[in-house]
Amino acid sequence: MKEKLKNCFEVFWTFFKIGAFTFGGGYAMVPLIQKEAVVKKGWITDDDILEIIAIAESTPGPIAINSATFVGYRAAGFFGAMSATLGVVLPSFVVILAISYILEEFQSFKPVQYAFFGIRAGVLALVIKALWTMYKKCPKGAVSYILLAASFVLAAFTDINVIFVIIGCAVFGLISSIIAERRLKQ
Repeated sequence: MKEKLKNCFEVFWTFFKIGAFTFGGGYAMVPLIQKEAVVKKGWITDDDILEIIAIAESTPGPIAINSATFVGYRAAGFFGAMSATLGVVLPSFVVILAISYILEEFQSFKPVQYAFFGIRAGVLALVIKALWTMYKKCPKGAVSYILLAASFVLAAFTDINVIFVIIGCAVFGLISSIIAERRLKQ
């Protein structure tokens, strides 16, 4: 029991630090989650992180919370999932609660506005790094590139809900995998 409690606290503390020191939401957290959960802690593998991110993007809710929940579950079971979720959410909750009391003065303070301008640039860099890491791990081929381009065009330039794009990609991936398996059997 004592070991499980220690594991849950370690999961909580890891995700608390990720939640406290990452600006820009879930995609900015992906590189940090990968570094902590794969490289430092060894809770999951690089292949696992790619699958977890894909599942976290496809399930309802913020990607950071979904990713933390899945990694926490892999690291320490049900209570690990609870600990990771609480850890990643708590810093944002506390900061937003504090900011809500001083929003008017905080919003008009020029140095804070300039700081957030710089933070946005840093967040963009983290999102691009996450994109690059995921790109390197994904299977490459004509089908993958066509699906990538079609998904981007649909999500960026049309009014189609991204949920339908994700569902369409899942169906396309399933069908192309079935066709590839049948070809291998012949």
